[in-house]
Amino acid sequence: MATSWRSRLTLCFLFLLASASMAQLSPSFYSLTCPTLRVVVLLRMTQAVLQEPRMGASILRLFFHDCFVNGCDASVLLDDTATFTGEKNAGPNANSLRGFDVIDDIKSAVELVCPGTVSCADILALAARAGVVLVSIPCAHHVFDSLVSARPGGFLLVFERMVDLGSRRWTYYVDRRGVLLQLGGPSWTVPLGRRDATTASQSAANSNLPSPASSLSQLISAFSAQGLSARDMTALSGAHTIGQARCVNFRSHIYNDANIDADFASQRQQNCPSSGGDNNLAPLDLQTATEFDNAYYQNLVGFQGLLHSDQELFNNGSQDSLVQQYSTDGSTFFSDFAAAMVKMGNINPLTGSNGEIRLDCRKVN
Repeated sequence: MATSWRSRLTLCFLFLLASASMAQLSPSFYSLTCPTLRVVVLLRMTQAVLQEPRMGASILRLFFHDCFVNGCDASVLLDDTATFTGEKNAGPNANSLRGFDVIDDIKSAVELVCPGTVSCADILALAARAGVVLVSIPCAHHVFDSLVSARPGGFLLVFERMVDLGSRRWTYYVDRRGVLLQLGGPSWTVPLGRRDATTASQSAANSNLPSPASSLSQLISAFSAQGLSARDMTALSGAHTIGQARCVNFRSHIYNDANIDADFASQRQQNCPSSGGDNNLAPLDLQTATEFDNAYYQNLVGFQGLLHSDQELFNNGSQDSLVQQYSTDGSTFFSDFAAAMVKMGNINPLTGSNGEIRLDCRKVN
């Protein structure tokens, strides 16, 4: 009887220990320890996108490639060491992933105001959201209502004007060069409290990340392995409404596949020869390459998906009806994309006492 009582007590103690170490992610995680975190990340991302509009898409992709390899733990940011081979040179990442320097810059800025407090994993999650809503377009004349933030002598001068367009609200930022940034993409509340991994896995990166040549069934399977549904997969694929792809990743589709518009294929072949030019770039969304919208799905319905894996979403398969819905209903796409981003950001985070808060995102402490 005494033994049974002790066993129950031990189990209760272990349960409480486990519960304490598995703190839940929360949007207010840094409300007391780093209340300016979101502003710092947004301003640094704004600067990065002003310098290179493609960077928003690059950071979003970086977050995706992190979360699909053993969870959203910033392992993708780690350089190789003598004790482990990192993920940066895995097949899907080598000569492809970008934006590491931007995350370094944001981390440095955050460390100035909140030293040793915010994980690289959380910085990447917040930067990915900013990457979705930041779009750089030229603007010669615009009227602004209020000064939001200014850095005298610095690069970034930010103004804001809210414009109500039906069910969507748009925020505009402008820098001193007269370049306007339009925040019109979907946003979502980012749960925070992730900690950083102390190791990485190149083999997991090679096996977990779907390829541009993936079939629909392979895509569904890869996302299902991460706890994401086929609908999540189709919504998250809409990230390809921004960004660019290398010729090596779409060459086979534009030369060999039958499910592609002939004029579109011919146009893409002009910058992607049948051999050579592997690193030549083309926009993933031909219509609005730097605007986060639902034009990607319109492209698919017109058989103008750049990647083989893109067009697989609309190819007489299970996702055809959803692609058609997204192509005409941008608000549903935005809602589904935002929800799927939250789900993806919750893939196996390190919390509590697991992992660490890296001081340098490229190496463990």
